[in-house]
Amino acid sequence: MFRLSSVANFALVLLLASAAPAIAAGLDAVAINDAAAPTAKLPGRQQISASVAKLEILLDRAHFSPGEIDGKLGDNAQKALTAFAEANGLSFDKAVTADLWSRLAAASEGAVIVTYTIVDADVKGPFLKKIPARMEDMKSLPALNYTSPREAIAEKFHMSEALLQALNPGQKFDKPGDGIAVANVLDPGKPPAIARVEVDKTRQTLSTFDAAGKLLAFYPATVGSTEKPTPTGTLKVTAVNKNPTYRYNPKYKFKGVRSNKPFTIKPGPNNPVGVVWINLSGEGYGIHGTGDPGKVSKAASHGCVRLTNWDAQRVAAGVAKGTPVTFLEGAR
Repeated sequence: MFRLSSVANFALVLLLASAAPAIAAGLDAVAINDAAAPTAKLPGRQQISASVAKLEILLDRAHFSPGEIDGKLGDNAQKALTAFAEANGLSFDKAVTADLWSRLAAASEGAVIVTYTIVDADVKGPFLKKIPARMEDMKSLPALNYTSPREAIAEKFHMSEALLQALNPGQKFDKPGDGIAVANVLDPGKPPAIARVEVDKTRQTLSTFDAAGKLLAFYPATVGSTEKPTPTGTLKVTAVNKNPTYRYNPKYKFKGVRSNKPFTIKPGPNNPVGVVWINLSGEGYGIHGTGDPGKVSKAASHGCVRLTNWDAQRVAAGVAKGTPVTFLEGAR
């Protein structure tokens, strides 16, 4: 696993707008690969740092997902770090101990930033110029594709577009054969069978377990909203649909959707339910992906459980018809 070749040093060009997050000086592929544990004083939540980027990649490879890898120690990264610490009999309380860092580093092998060669499929498209903000405006599109090769490659490697661009200054990501720096997160192994799924409605997380009760993976999630809360109790997986067509039912009366008639939205990674839909036994409920991975667990959903596309795909690969999904009212 994780066998891509290691990458040479890339200088960082600080060409970010004033509203963009701060980036630590010297952030590049070598800096991330060589980073040690964050100091006792953790980086600010809006500061991209080499140590946090490495931390997120290691968490992702250990299947404690930080969501989108952006180099910032936000809520999702902290949720994943806390869960990893608990699963290993350790603790995380505003500091990454040497023991915690060592345990995390030992969970996978290989450089965390590697060289990837852009291939024809990455730039082939077609790409959309813009994703409409309103669902009604999506229904006429032939597909909800990516908007650029950069978006497609960033999602392929579980990264934010900002971090991908920062590691590859001046790169337009449109030439097959170009080598670029990416997070080393591709795992060709088949995910283990999932015996049950737990969704924590308060913590906004999803966890999977094997038949012996062992925790397999942990993910940040967007779970319901005030207008359409998620259910309570246990539902079951009834089907897994890849590249789903989204069907809007006007009886749900979603906020911001004015249509009184049902309509459909074609498949694609920027479809409202992303690249996979795990249907649950409660009418209208499911676990699915999203076209906006940076907002997972940071914005309300329409009652379903929303994950990043890559996390939803991993869950979908492990569940089967009949897998129980339990919704917890609060953290245990």
